[in-house]
Amino acid sequence: MSLAAETREAVRARPFVRDALRAGLVNHSAAATWLAERADLDGDPDAIAAALRRFREDLPAYETESRTASVTMRSGVGVVDDAGDGDSGAGDADDLPLLRVGDAAVVDGGDRTAILATGDVDAAALADALGRLAAADVEIAAAGVAGDALVCVVPRRDGASAVRVVEAALGAVPVDEG
Repeated sequence: MSLAAETREAVRARPFVRDALRAGLVNHSAAATWLAERADLDGDPDAIAAALRRFREDLPAYETESRTASVTMRSGVGVVDDAGDGDSGAGDADDLPLLRVGDAAVVDGGDRTAILATGDVDAAALADALGRLAAADVEIAAAGVAGDALVCVVPRRDGASAVRVVEAALGAVPVDEG
């Protein structure tokens, strides 16, 4: 594999570097040195920097789009394992888990807060929200997206700030055209 191909592969394995390249925020020499050390690229840093410049030219520009969604929070939820089938038999929607992955579920009755966004949401919106919540040092106990609903479960004390973070994320979801 050529050094240029190895460099592209190293960038694709590190999405934040790819996003920074797309946004034009990268010092190519510094990024080349960093990638050479962390991605075991066997090549001259100047050659890696040149490969990064050429790769940048092939990437779509970094763009975002606003999503229309209603963001609310629900206090008093918990994450439980072995949640059963989630059907109380009564058919009441309030008895169903807010989120289920395998045997784990987000249910009423706990010390956490669920941030729920409904509307124009998808995996890209969830990924951006999770990245922003991590940058804000908000612990995520559970998260998921399906249909027109996105859920992030956070500590109760972080609920209000998490709502603001998710709203901001939905206002500028990165568009990945490449």
